[in-house]
Amino acid sequence: MTHEEILKGLYDETLIGNAPEVKDLVNKGLAEGLGCEAMLYDALIPSLEEVGARFERGDYFVPEMLIAARAMQGALDILRPLLAETGAKPIGTYVMGTVKGDVHDIGKNLVNIMLEGAGFTVYDLGVNVAPEVFVQKIQEHNPDVVGFSAFLTTTMPMFKANINALQKAGIRDDVIVMVGGAPVTQEYADAVGADAYAPDASTAVRIAKDLIAKRRAAVPA
Repeated sequence: MTHEEILKGLYDETLIGNAPEVKDLVNKGLAEGLGCEAMLYDALIPSLEEVGARFERGDYFVPEMLIAARAMQGALDILRPLLAETGAKPIGTYVMGTVKGDVHDIGKNLVNIMLEGAGFTVYDLGVNVAPEVFVQKIQEHNPDVVGFSAFLTTTMPMFKANINALQKAGIRDDVIVMVGGAPVTQEYADAVGADAYAPDASTAVRIAKDLIAKRRAAVPA
């Protein structure tokens, strides 16, 4: 197979979520001397961006997004260590967790895969994450963005508790706060003082990129 055929195959097979074929093609690409960054930036990321676009248009639904994301995850498992060796810089760092009292993680995991696929370094804190743990991990990893996920109306008030904890620790202004989850709305995000709300995984990636770019542009070099 030529490099072009491998890249086209990676794009097409990721789009339909054919995880075994995606893995095979990545390995084939590596054997043929195709660069990791070429596979990531010329095939895998564009494919996942197309998945996101189809989801936003209503052509794809959550199951299609999940299987495409899983295919992407399989490719990332192989490429991530190799990319680290090449010194490829992530586009941003993201700390993510489901808030205290909530153990739902499908939505969070999907966002994480989409973020990783787009070139973010993601630290997933898991579920039922207490405010003090978010504070500790933000201090440890110094991320660009922290994401709070809630699936229950009863756990949504933890967004405010988390933001209060960041303020108390003196780190609220150091990080972009994004919130999301099935019952969450833009109005609620505004009310608790979050910087952004994302209704789905592909939007979360786009907003995170935009906010990081704006923040970096505002900081004098």
